[in-house]
Amino acid sequence: MSTAPTLPDGLLLTFYGDDFTGSSAVMEVTAFAGLPTVLFLNPPTPEQLARFADRRVIGIAGIARSQSPEWMDRNLPPVLELLRSLGAPITHYKVCSTFDSAPHVGSIGRAIDIGTPILGGAWKPVVVGDPGMGRYQVFGNLFAVANGVGHRLDEHPVMARHPITPMDDANLGRHLAKQTTKTIGLIDLVAMKNGDADARLAGALRAGTEIVFLDVLDQETFVEAGRLIWENRGERLFAIGSQGLEAALVAHWRAAGLIPAEPGVLRAAPAERIACVSGSVSPITAAQIRFAVEQGFAPVPVDAAQAVDPGSWERECARSVERALAA
Repeated sequence: MSTAPTLPDGLLLTFYGDDFTGSSAVMEVTAFAGLPTVLFLNPPTPEQLARFADRRVIGIAGIARSQSPEWMDRNLPPVLELLRSLGAPITHYKVCSTFDSAPHVGSIGRAIDIGTPILGGAWKPVVVGDPGMGRYQVFGNLFAVANGVGHRLDEHPVMARHPITPMDDANLGRHLAKQTTKTIGLIDLVAMKNGDADARLAGALRAGTEIVFLDVLDQETFVEAGRLIWENRGERLFAIGSQGLEAALVAHWRAAGLIPAEPGVLRAAPAERIACVSGSVSPITAAQIRFAVEQGFAPVPVDAAQAVDPGSWERECARSVERALAA
């Protein structure tokens, strides 16, 4: 008598997010898929980990996206070594779904160089596309939706003009090659759709390719990306990408019957008052804040310039809390 396929017991995945917002995006994907998830804002202590021993996904939110390669050299190794010690089959270095980065700040290539000797693995898959978020990778080029319109990344109204890491090249492999000397390959849309992905991966591994981008355009390629990663994870895999990586794994697990298609998700009960905190200066976030205010939310601006002085910042936080409570 055959039994239904199941996922292995214990941890399925650990991740380090290179910013706080992106880390919560991963948690959203896995938690809403019915996988118990915990996200730490600092490397957890053994006592904290013991409290969450039943979690299937564990993440640590960081700030590497805004830091120099030298900062990464000092700060990433202990975090990645901690994640390795947890023993999950996949450890994910989570980056923004627009892949914005540069050799001098938020270097994804440097993070890969640091993580490889710690986390190992026969290959390093990269999944950036996430159709549910309006992100599509086609023949290695990333497209992102803004205001309902799809743009090639180097023509995107926001990312092409990013003040710190402007994305002037939509070809992600070429962009990453400026940040690492590791060999980079691609399993393109055609191979992902016609059943050649496994053969292409095998060929890349024989050729010594270390980093492999996976095209993702639609649900079919999303499921295929998840399958390719899961079935070729080996004993341990170091993966890179947006929350699309977890979403692809979830899509495959659902398609394979490994997790329910529509798990029950606990929802918050109605509340008279809701507090919403934003730390983003993105034009998209600004539009969301304007909409919230138009719908009756009381705005409480926080003067971030006060953060340069601990005393001033403490007073500014107290003032903001008082204004919020009085709203």
